[in-house]
Amino acid sequence: MKKRISVLSCLVIMMLVLLTACNTNTSNGEKGSSEGTIKIGVLASMTGPLESYGKQTVNGFELGLDYATDGSNEVAGKKIEFIVEDTETKPEVAVKKATKLLEDDEVDFLVGSSSSGDTLAVVPLAEEYEKIMVVEPAVADSITGSEYNPYIFRTARNSSQDAVAGAAAIAKKGVKIATFAPDNSFGRDGISAFKEAAEKLGANILHEEYADPAGTDFTSNIQKIIEQQPDYLFIVWAGANSPWNQLADMKVEEKGIKISTGAPDIPALQTMKPLVGMEGFSVYYHDLPKNEVNDWLVTEHKKRFNNEVPDLFTPGGMSAAIAIVEALKKTDGDTNSEQLIESMEGMSFETPKGTMTFREEDHQALQTLYAIKLESKEGVDYPVPTLIRELSPEETAPPIRNK
Repeated sequence: MKKRISVLSCLVIMMLVLLTACNTNTSNGEKGSSEGTIKIGVLASMTGPLESYGKQTVNGFELGLDYATDGSNEVAGKKIEFIVEDTETKPEVAVKKATKLLEDDEVDFLVGSSSSGDTLAVVPLAEEYEKIMVVEPAVADSITGSEYNPYIFRTARNSSQDAVAGAAAIAKKGVKIATFAPDNSFGRDGISAFKEAAEKLGANILHEEYADPAGTDFTSNIQKIIEQQPDYLFIVWAGANSPWNQLADMKVEEKGIKISTGAPDIPALQTMKPLVGMEGFSVYYHDLPKNEVNDWLVTEHKKRFNNEVPDLFTPGGMSAAIAIVEALKKTDGDTNSEQLIESMEGMSFETPKGTMTFREEDHQALQTLYAIKLESKEGVDYPVPTLIRELSPEETAPPIRNK
């Protein structure tokens, strides 16, 4: 009897060993994703000065997964999970959180981040761990330029795309322009790109002014600009500490200086009532794009978020999610980075802003931007970006800077 039990026990143990080996081979093979689950790590500023940007991106990303998978959160038979980590808009924290996602959570993709500084700190990790990172919404040219690596794909527009749109609104031969931006990679890259685009159109950039990114008093900066007597003041800005009220208090426009900038998110638009009539550009406003994906986004966002419309960075989060799902459809769920890179280079996909295409040379998504004018609208407590004309992906294609 004991001998029979012993033989049965051995058979059971052998079967368990074989099953374990089979499961191990399935989870650790070329597919890369354990137990049929694809993991995505999302880096975003969930607190701090860019908190609203981070939350918009995360909301958009969640909606994008639902849209791209028809609500199943599955692709090629694999479940998709995403983990959000708060970078606090601090590069050292971003690196720590990204390392945690890559090592402890073993994510297959990274997405983020809200600030260019955070993103530039994390970009080398994507190459080190050989994981695709979809950059959203950071805009510094250097991300897909001097700091480019083949694992980086960007659904966010970059500073040069903003610059082309901004220059198209105001720059022409003989126009004198001063610029104002925060003294960081986002601000300096933005102004450098704008200057290049505006000078090509014949404008004269006669002064560049940079301010403390964490500052709140811009009196001396604005006074220096006034002293230069430009025709236009072009501003690159992000964050809650915006200069709009001080520009109004110092009566800049009354001194004959027209202000132009990219239309910000809705909370910032509420501080720009003195700028009604301003012509500039927009990355996104929910009424501007006319396509089925944006219609879905606006309708679904209102359902889920207390009848609120999607804001400036919501469609970017959605676009990042759609890009990842479309890439995984092409690889049949394989998360091998080399196969993903091959599939994503030159890939076009539909987003709330229309068709985006990852340019093969630098993985920057070519996309539509919008020339706009800020106008008053009955029942709306902020200046509304109204469309002058769409700026096509071809028109706003930025220079390739990763050579």
